[in-house]
Amino acid sequence: MIIQSLLDTDLYKFTMMQVVLHHFPGAMVEYRFKCRSSDVDLTPMLPRIREEIRHLCSLRFLPEELDYLRSLRFMKGDFIDLLRLFQLDEGFIQVRHVPHVNGGVDIAIRGPWLHTILFEVPVLAIVSESYFDHTQPRPDYDEGLRRLSDKVAAVNAHSDPAFKISDFGTRRRFSRDWQRRLVSILKERMQERFVGTSNVMLAREFDLIPLGTMAHEYLQACQAVGPRLRDSQKFAFDTWAKEYRGDLGIALTDICGVDAFLRDFDLFFCKLFDGVRHDSGDPFEWGEKLLAHYEHMRVDARNKSFVFSDSLNIPLCVQLYERFHTRCRPAFGIGTDLTNDLGYRALQVVIKMTRCNGQPVAKISDTPEKTMDYDPSYMAYLRQVFEVSEPFPDSAE
Repeated sequence: MIIQSLLDTDLYKFTMMQVVLHHFPGAMVEYRFKCRSSDVDLTPMLPRIREEIRHLCSLRFLPEELDYLRSLRFMKGDFIDLLRLFQLDEGFIQVRHVPHVNGGVDIAIRGPWLHTILFEVPVLAIVSESYFDHTQPRPDYDEGLRRLSDKVAAVNAHSDPAFKISDFGTRRRFSRDWQRRLVSILKERMQERFVGTSNVMLAREFDLIPLGTMAHEYLQACQAVGPRLRDSQKFAFDTWAKEYRGDLGIALTDICGVDAFLRDFDLFFCKLFDGVRHDSGDPFEWGEKLLAHYEHMRVDARNKSFVFSDSLNIPLCVQLYERFHTRCRPAFGIGTDLTNDLGYRALQVVIKMTRCNGQPVAKISDTPEKTMDYDPSYMAYLRQVFEVSEPFPDSAE
């Protein structure tokens, strides 16, 4: 089976889940699947996807896995006790065939946030691997290794040993075994230049640093569970700081666009958080805006991490490093270009939260084509509240 451990997911799922346990244990949510790849038919994979999800829902955390999570200093005892009893419930996820749209597949997840948050990453990994098992039964691993060797050589050849990368590619990987092989190679050949991986299972297996803090769903949910929509970003960051007391201090900047983020990311947050993460929009423009903001707040950005994680490849990482490394601490989480670069077109699939506690929630991306099919009335209201203009007409959402 594709998923063999509940640790086979990104760290930020656990860090967010702990916040949910302690602050929003009764929140009810809905997630929806979207396939952004055109001319893709996922219908033949439906029986496999359903079978794999059924197996996923049979898994429990093993004692040694719980011991590993307990060893992470920001994981708390009551949360580990919950995970000891935890099991995903198949009743909270529905997989349907829908002809002619979305790759022919609709996946809806509905239920308590605490009990559904761990679905997203493994379900996307299931969809991706099922697709490539079906369409590429004899994959060209030699080509994948050649491409990977070129990436390793390019990073190792950089003159500055502080130029490093990490793996953020679980959800759209070619396969579980390919990601494991890739991480093993990166650790062996790149050594200190390979920082770690967002995949908790592989971080444990290869004695690497597990990486991650918060994702969009956390800030989206705060639009519903917070006291006032306009204050939802501040509420999210305040709640995060109360939970982690200085750990996991990377703030996500694009839930309502970077300009709206900067209006809320005041001097307190600039000093409190260790840095920021980029996940949509032009990364060079984003970096310059953040640097200007820190300067305006009289905070030395040279001590702040700028984590780039949007559609990265090695040449782009090099360009970003050259632009910013003397002015901040750039870091790079590479996803699909690492874990699904064997010469085939990777699937562009996402699962996003669309409702929380019965009301719509949404993300206003700095990259319009990444926008989900959110409630249009709510999107208009969200734009009005956060003073975000509509995209140009030729940038379809």
